[in-house]
Amino acid sequence: MRMGSCLAGSVAAVVAVRLLLLPAASLAQLQVGFYNTSCPNAEALVRQVVTAAFANNSGVAPGVIRLHFHDCFVRGCDASVLLSVNPGGGRTERVAAPNFPSLRGFEVIDAAKAAVERSCPRTVSCADILAFAARDSVNLTGNAFYQVPSGRRDGNVSSEDEALDNLLGPNSTAQVLIDGFLKKGLNTEDMVVLSGSHTIGRSHCDSFLFKNRERLANGTISPAYQALLEALCPPTTGPTTLIRTDMDVSTPTVLDNNYYKLLPLNLGLHFSDDQLVRNATLAPFASAFAANETLWKEKFAAAMIKMGNIEVKTGTQGEIRLNCSIVNPSSSAAEIEMLMFPSSTSDAAAAEEVATS
Repeated sequence: MRMGSCLAGSVAAVVAVRLLLLPAASLAQLQVGFYNTSCPNAEALVRQVVTAAFANNSGVAPGVIRLHFHDCFVRGCDASVLLSVNPGGGRTERVAAPNFPSLRGFEVIDAAKAAVERSCPRTVSCADILAFAARDSVNLTGNAFYQVPSGRRDGNVSSEDEALDNLLGPNSTAQVLIDGFLKKGLNTEDMVVLSGSHTIGRSHCDSFLFKNRERLANGTISPAYQALLEALCPPTTGPTTLIRTDMDVSTPTVLDNNYYKLLPLNLGLHFSDDQLVRNATLAPFASAFAANETLWKEKFAAAMIKMGNIEVKTGTQGEIRLNCSIVNPSSSAAEIEMLMFPSSTSDAAAAEEVATS
């Protein structure tokens, strides 16, 4: 990585100070080291699985970060996005248009949960595992480590309609972005900071192709860049078109501030990305982060922690899911055991299964 261990230490130190400045109510809900006694190796087990999967496919990292973001913006950070079945009936978040077919990383969280369950049964929530995995993904791609306050509980409802109502799309205007983040307790700077996660990962043709034709007409996208996108994406592009492209044309696998440097060059992939340099309120933030990568990484880590505290369930709220994709049954212990992951599978084997999928 381009950034050394000194930067990682600096980021962690700055974030630790900012944690102390969070409202007391926030600190009372979650805490760093929540599992120190009940499952002291929880974070290490998650890190092992994520690292093994990332070694085989670097796309795991942006997928998991986005999975965490999409979880927190719908019903709070309660792992509702992981549910494949809604006990109350109806379609889940996973199949909502902003999530399907683009959302990925589910198998990584499942493997991490399997490893943790074998070591500490019925102790660590899927919501916390997802938050740990997102942090590990940030560290693997950007060498920026931060402590994750934990103690979240898992929800038992997942709604396609709520995902459609709360998730912001790639064609969102600056005001829609600002308002959408404010609704979740995140300010304008947080929005610009977290948008920088688009410096890694890929996006499907349907999310940018047609809106970018409008941008070409008004001169807000590079003609050469749009020509490359037109050549990549078929004329029949639609919601189920699986062709993707890197969101950062220069350093697509490194979590850095290059995203912000590309925007003034009209090389932002999405209309929503381009809005950061067109809006008078947002542009100064984007400019500052383009000029100072250390500043952006410090703020990114702090914003990830802040986002991870959105509408969390704690204490006796929710549950500790045994299987991240379904809620716990209210039936016999034997049936509950059937939902748990086989104890015969080793942690290494689980990680390898993810890495090769």
